[in-house]
Amino acid sequence: MAGRFETLPGGGAAVALDDVEISILRSLAVQLMELIGPGDEPAKDADPLAALFAEGPSKPPSDPALKRLFPDAYGDDSEELRAAASDFRRFTENDLRARKRDDALVVVRALDALSADTAGEGGAVLKLTPDESRAWLGALNDLRLTIGTRLEVTDEEGEQLYRLPDSDPRKPMVMAYLWLGALQESLVETLMP
Repeated sequence: MAGRFETLPGGGAAVALDDVEISILRSLAVQLMELIGPGDEPAKDADPLAALFAEGPSKPPSDPALKRLFPDAYGDDSEELRAAASDFRRFTENDLRARKRDDALVVVRALDALSADTAGEGGAVLKLTPDESRAWLGALNDLRLTIGTRLEVTDEEGEQLYRLPDSDPRKPMVMAYLWLGALQESLVETLMP
């Protein structure tokens, strides 16, 4: 099971993680939540109907990683499509940001619980329910998109990532990117019927 998710009887997935892997995953998930931002959550006493019609941003983010996480719904080939993309973003981005934050929070909470249960043991087996597995899958995808954007990964140079010299300053993030990809792939396999 080392480094790969495996299916649990009755659904869900499990993976063995050491303390370093737990720390890296937690740190990346927290950084993702910070990148996405706190969101514009309505006050608890706010009108629920008003919250339903709350509007989000109408322009794409300027940060390339956020632009990758929250792309335009339509191409910007025409004024009409740009207007439609703006409307779509205004009514959907807040919910999408909330879901991405929630997915990352599921990761942080699972890792915190795992760390608390295994203090000083050097690692443990993380067991996820089917719902937690789907949240993890979303968070792993978002982490890979973010890191890939920061590294400016393209399809053409994908193979070159495996051959980076140790002296390359991108090497630690490339290793994290590749590791997250392997975790994501094994988790997808556990969720397939």
